[in-house]
This record gives sequence, C-alpha cells and structure tokens, in this order.
Amino acid sequence: MTNKLNLNNLTKSEEDYLKALFQLLIEDSSVKVGNNQLADYLKVSPASTNNMIKKLKAKNYVVSEKYGKLDLTEEGKSIAVRLIRKHRLWETFLCNYLNFTWDEVHEVAEQLEHIKSKKLINELDRFMDFPEKDPHGEMIPNADGEYSILPKITLSSLSDGDVCQLVAVDDGSVNFLKYVSEIGLALSSEIKVLEVREFDKSIRIQFDNTIETVTRKFADNVFVKKVV
Repeated sequence: MTNKLNLNNLTKSEEDYLKALFQLLIEDSSVKVGNNQLADYLKVSPASTNNMIKKLKAKNYVVSEKYGKLDLTEEGKSIAVRLIRKHRLWETFLCNYLNFTWDEVHEVAEQLEHIKSKKLINELDRFMDFPEKDPHGEMIPNADGEYSILPKITLSSLSDGDVCQLVAVDDGSVNFLKYVSEIGLALSSEIKVLEVREFDKSIRIQFDNTIETVTRKFADNVFVKKVV
C-alpha cells in the first residue's frame, strides 16, 4: 500500500531520477551506475544526487549494490518504463499530429510525461493505432510495460566502405537533432562510410548524393544497422 501511495505522489524530480537511472542501466548492461555517473547524466551536483538517492531508497525504488553501484527495484523499473512510454508516445503525437519537428518534441514531451492519467495515455496510444517507434527510432513500451531494446551499433563503429541505414538518434540534445536535420539525414537514410580519418576519427559519409564530414561525437550518437 505504501508504494502505491508513493507512486501517486512522486515528484517530477524523483521521476526524472528513476528514468535517468533506467536509461543509463540499459545503455550498457555490463556497466554499473554510480552516483557521480548519474549526476553527470542529469547535469546536477553529486550532493543533490546523493540526497535524492537516499529518498528513492527509502521508498524502495532504488538499491545500492557492492561498491555503491545503483540499481532499480522492480517497482522502480516499472515506474521508469511507464515514464519512457509516456514520453515516446507524446513525442510521436507531437510529431505526427501537431506539426512539431523531431528536434522540437523532446523538451515538450519531458513536461507531458509527468501527467498521471493512465487512461489518457492508453487512449493516446489507441488514437495513434499503437505506434511501435517514436520519431527518433526508439521502441515504445506497450501498456503492459513490455519493451524491447533493438540491437544498435553506432556510426562511429563502422569502417571505410561500410553501408548502413540510420535507425535511431540520441534525442537528448536539441542542437544535435537540428544539425542532423540540417545536413539532410532522416530515419532510414542509407549512409556509406567513405573514410574514417585516423587523426581525429572524423568520418566522411555519403547519403542522397550528399557528402559530409562528421565528427566522432556526432557518429557516437547516430545508431545504424549495416546493409553491406
């Protein structure tokens, strides 16, 4: 009963921490997440993170493992998945029905994801005929909290001559998404790696009769599947 009451009264900040921890844990299941890593991800101080983790532990949403590494309880994970589901559904709605571009939807969805109404979200899902992916190519968890993580590789992991298809992009930076759009890339764009430069690992790519040189940082945030 206590957890259900806490779930209804979770603050926006508490929900943000649970979602961020979940995203860090699923990005690389072999890496354990600590307070400092979580603080860096959220761009807050380690002291603030430490205080919040204490609150979330008291509510039984977070646990500490050996050497202070963090993990989510099943209830904490369930809350995080529901937040991600709401966020990605709102992004899809804004992009497909309200004429938002993919670089505009993230910040608005960050606000809308904290709406508590389960019925609203389920009706939103039904209205859009149960979309499986958001505008950035990420899978949307279903109403039962089931989700899948598509195997993805980064553009930066490819070699000269490889051909790939863009399947997802990191949606966390508006400037990054604007840049992706400005150079003409979109989901499903076919990309050929012309050259990976040894000096700085920048990559010369070709797509739609366009040739661009992109930085290693850019290539680290573009997810693809190999075609050749």
